[in-house]
Amino acid sequence: MSNQPQLLDTVAILKTLPIERSTLVEPDYSSINDLSSGLVGTIVEVYQQEQNNHYLVEFADSQGQEYAIAILKPDEFLVLQYELATA
Repeated sequence: MSNQPQLLDTVAILKTLPIERSTLVEPDYSSINDLSSGLVGTIVEVYQQEQNNHYLVEFADSQGQEYAIAILKPDEFLVLQYELATA
């Protein structure tokens, strides 16, 4: 298991993200002001910039309809774990 976030990892935002840091894809969500902490998304692209990676995260509703994307730094999200890691 890698310590680095990977493509298609499920993540949760650690702090509220201003809407200016994201791109809204669905017009139905145009009235929101931010992406709230705890919101769950999926890493869909990994960008290497200098010595740090940045991650394009897609946010979708419970029916799988994408409504926003944002580029996040590793300290802005938590990778969700579904299985207990063993040594």
